[in-house]
Amino acid sequence: MAYTTTVLVIGGGATGTGIARDLALRGIDVTLAERGGLSSGATSRSHGLLHSGARYAEADRTGAEECIAENRVLRTIAGHCIRDTGGLFVQLPQDDPDYFDEKRAACAEIGIETRTITGDEARHEVPGLSDRVVRAMWVPDGVVYPSRLSAANAADAEAHGGTIHPHAPLEDLVVENGRVVKATLGGAVNDTLVPRFVVNATGAWAEHIATLAGVSVAMAPSRGVMISVAYEGLGPALNRCRDPEDGDIIVPHAGEVVLGTTSVPITNPDAYEQADWEIEKSIRECAQMLPAVAGAPTVRTWWGVRPLYAPDEQKGDRRGISRGFFVLDHAPDGVDNFVSIVGGKLTTYRQMAQAVADQISERLGVDADGTTATRSLPGADDPAELDAFVARYDAQGPTDADVVRAGSPVNA
Repeated sequence: MAYTTTVLVIGGGATGTGIARDLALRGIDVTLAERGGLSSGATSRSHGLLHSGARYAEADRTGAEECIAENRVLRTIAGHCIRDTGGLFVQLPQDDPDYFDEKRAACAEIGIETRTITGDEARHEVPGLSDRVVRAMWVPDGVVYPSRLSAANAADAEAHGGTIHPHAPLEDLVVENGRVVKATLGGAVNDTLVPRFVVNATGAWAEHIATLAGVSVAMAPSRGVMISVAYEGLGPALNRCRDPEDGDIIVPHAGEVVLGTTSVPITNPDAYEQADWEIEKSIRECAQMLPAVAGAPTVRTWWGVRPLYAPDEQKGDRRGISRGFFVLDHAPDGVDNFVSIVGGKLTTYRQMAQAVADQISERLGVDADGTTATRSLPGADDPAELDAFVARYDAQGPTDADVVRAGSPVNA
């Protein structure tokens, strides 16, 4: 039998769960549906870098400004969902020194703190770093544990009246007279919902979900490989200081490091090639920064899909597409109660969620400000509680599988 909800959020990654949390904290009835376990899309198949914005500073100021703002927020609210490691951009002899200087200047303009050190100083501060490093620059990067992040947001949404449905794929949307009037969920729900508003927070899958409502969202997804290898003792995240290229990020975990990544355009985020050359090139390139990873045992390998939005994109390399985010109100497209949130980064999920919640609150006439920028996530100070949330929602993913100890998921 059909039941009603004020807002239906489709997509249970960081952004979708963040939206559900924000709305629930404002007293708005919200239901979230995810086709798999929470964060099973792009969120838990990333390299897990907490961006400072330095990676984009000289080429994408908007994306960089969003990253540094949310980097600071997450350090205050997310607790053990993140790890403050710092980040180091390293310049090798073949890297353009002008690019290093441009990035440093752009960071200064945006307000991203940096500290430049010599190659010898870098090797002293980061043992194992290549003896070919010419100079390096410290930035406030870190590490995100996305399984915990999504699950904690979902738990807070439920604690404030929201409903969370893992393993409940959206099967159909019915649009009548310019409004979504029904949404059919399969899997664990197997029922029809009657929503007042629908939010499409499905990342790389946003284009497909939009077509169910009869509107268009121009996604330009790209795939990228991550390889986790055994390596003890790396302190900061490492970035190659050059134009973004394959194999230029190394993210530290406790006894492993995650190497990445590639960027290969794809058309279908559910069916794409996973090529051996991507693994080989990522390892080879990352080893130029940290030589020991070339021979380190591989623990696990996975691919993720970037949810890039590019309505005017030319076919080809998609690295230049903005990492800023966009809230698309589909009322001008003929569907008055349907909104898509696209683009962005894992780091900026909360800001993206707030932008959607602000818009929906205004449409509903709800006079309540968002509080997620200052309110700590539940379990933030207790890793065991966070991991229990992960188990509750089947939110485990490969990005943080060596850190998060969720045990057997209860909703599988």
